[in-house]
Amino acid sequence: MTDKPTFVYRDGMTADSNYVQWLSDIKSRYRSSQIKAAVRVNTALLELYWSIGRDLVALKAEERWGNGIVKQFALDM
Repeated sequence: MTDKPTFVYRDGMTADSNYVQWLSDIKSRYRSSQIKAAVRVNTALLELYWSIGRDLVALKAEERWGNGIVKQFALDM
């Protein structure tokens, strides 16, 4: 299914079928890149969260700083 592009403004330009197809392709590639970027960001954040959890366990944070360490750390961040 090809989405027909919406033209914001045309200044005497002729939008033939080749242009319409090219524009649709560019918009599709743009959306695909946005999704890929979002996935990469989410992956990086998940890696960070796992490493923070690993640090909390490795430091034996609850024994060292008490039961409220996770809540306090969240507030401090």
